[in-house]
Amino acid sequence: MPSIRRPWPVSRRDTDAVQGNSSSSPESIEMTGDVKTGVTATTNPVEAEKDLKQFKKLHQWDFNLESSKRDAIENAVKSHDVEAEVQIDQELEENSPYPEVASAVRNVDEDVPANTVRAWVLGLLFTTIGSALNMLFSLRNPQIIITSIVAQLISYPVGLAWAKFMPTRQFNTFGLRWSLNPGPFNMKEHTLITIMANVSFGVGPAYSTDTLEALLGFYKINLGWGFNLLFTLATQMIGFGLAGMFRRFLVYPAAMIWPFILPNCVLFYTLHGKRTDISETGVWNISRYRWFLYVMCGAFVWYWFPGFIWQGLSIFAFVTWIKPNNVVVNQLFGGTSGLSLIPITFDWTYITAYIYSPLIPPWHAIANTLIGLFIFIILSALGIHYTGAWYSDYLPMSDSNSYDNTGSVYDVHKILTPDFRLDLAAYQNYSPLFLSTTFALCYGISFATIVAVIFHTFLFHRYEIWYRAKAARSQEDDIHMKLMKRYKEAPDWWFAGFFLIMVGVGMGVTIGYETGMTWWAFIIAMLISAVWFIPIGMVQAITNIQIGLNVFTEFLIGYMLPGRPIAMMCFKTFGYITMYQGLIYTQDLKLGHYMKVPPRTLFWAQGIACAWGSVVQVAVLQWAFGAIKNICDQHQSGRFSCPNGRVFFNASIIWGLIGPQRIFSPGSIYANLQW
Repeated sequence: MPSIRRPWPVSRRDTDAVQGNSSSSPESIEMTGDVKTGVTATTNPVEAEKDLKQFKKLHQWDFNLESSKRDAIENAVKSHDVEAEVQIDQELEENSPYPEVASAVRNVDEDVPANTVRAWVLGLLFTTIGSALNMLFSLRNPQIIITSIVAQLISYPVGLAWAKFMPTRQFNTFGLRWSLNPGPFNMKEHTLITIMANVSFGVGPAYSTDTLEALLGFYKINLGWGFNLLFTLATQMIGFGLAGMFRRFLVYPAAMIWPFILPNCVLFYTLHGKRTDISETGVWNISRYRWFLYVMCGAFVWYWFPGFIWQGLSIFAFVTWIKPNNVVVNQLFGGTSGLSLIPITFDWTYITAYIYSPLIPPWHAIANTLIGLFIFIILSALGIHYTGAWYSDYLPMSDSNSYDNTGSVYDVHKILTPDFRLDLAAYQNYSPLFLSTTFALCYGISFATIVAVIFHTFLFHRYEIWYRAKAARSQEDDIHMKLMKRYKEAPDWWFAGFFLIMVGVGMGVTIGYETGMTWWAFIIAMLISAVWFIPIGMVQAITNIQIGLNVFTEFLIGYMLPGRPIAMMCFKTFGYITMYQGLIYTQDLKLGHYMKVPPRTLFWAQGIACAWGSVVQVAVLQWAFGAIKNICDQHQSGRFSCPNGRVFFNASIIWGLIGPQRIFSPGSIYANLQW
């Protein structure tokens, strides 16, 4: 690798990146196997200038790119400084232009196997256990969710034990040589296991199981094993095809950094690094692994305080202690049904419950979120609530419940016929639907966001999308793309074929069973996922913030097929979860890209793990409804009250039976929220 002068000021984060990737650094990690950089420095001044002009055009709206680097490129190109152009081009080729990526991901590739028996056995083992436990405990209130970080941590000592105790004998099967123990447990195997866990149970049970819970537990409709399994497979795996076909936009570009997975990369290096390596802090010395263990133990001990000993630490609304019975004080400073204007918590799980770690997103994403929160939630909610609009005087300022005209929680059973249809006379005699101030605002903001993300993508990324659509894998390279070109790519037609097969399964499920959903509604659901996949994916890859399609799909199907609650649930699952699950696949494709896992191995690992996880979850769900007495009952003895299914059931009544036309159409209470 050539030694070059940095053509921009060196920041602290750049220094971290150099140390993290330098073989002479005291923090350097000694890896098993050969290490390859794969860098061929550009020395042609003409090519360097062309590359920089292209880079400048593609990244003109890239807020993650440091201004000093953008200015250096601008000055070099404008002044035609050949030496500076060559130096900058070489620097961009030898490492990621983003300091957060450069400091978290090594610019080398280990020459170690990923496609091993050990990786497959452990990956499927954790897929089975995690999928089963998540499915079972999601039926309980409160539910317990096991994430893929558990698999990442536990699989490490299991992998080391496997490498220590399993025999190293070589086998030959039809000319293919393999072994139960191919050598030391390596990072690529570890990455593959973690990705298999993440696509199958990393964000909880399959979203389709909420629909199945609503059908089995509340509608008392059982469409059979075939429907349950095929519906889950289709909704989980259609997005797999989209993720693969859109790699050129969301995985290959260096600008798609996917901040959420960078801590996973650091954890891999920490676990697989030498335990004697130390980081110089100027005050004390400690290895990464030891520091990780200290923090983990400290977090375990501390959680007993906000979790059990004094739960008031979770929502530390100390202002409400002064006047606990004052309504206005509680509306402004309350943490449960108020605006929480002084948001203090000592419970990390509360912070990460909805936004994950606030340490991960770039500063501009956090600043943008805070500005939006202040203008569109706090100021707007205060103005609406204290002027009495939407009958807000009689409702909480902030919660997620629906209410009737007495201020009680809306009882959907009062407006249903015995066969779960809308009793219009009963509805008119009972009450329209009322929402808390911030809950109603969230619906309006959701409508605006869906439109805004399309316009944002067109205004700021249209040239980039067009360029990458034509360039495919030949687009501009950073070091990680160069290293990945060592491996055979999984062809687009693999993903396209998978997509078509799963679309066929989904179409067959919706038409072949009594869902009330039409073939054209299914096609619209697929189009929604496909059209919004790239815009929402780009926003998430850059900012770590995902925009949901759940409200939009509920709203749309309520107008398209009114009075069909089961169709509403199916449409929402296909229209929203296809994109949501697809972006999980995309995120893991980027993780494999960073950790240099061969693409074809990753293709089969993701596909097989998700399919097997779907089978396991449906099997556990069927078993639970047959073995657990009074399951989904509000007062079930083991607290298996199906909280997710209950929410889905209520949403299907509100959006599928009452319908958006009675909530948001002209003449209704919340009509203005559409605009």
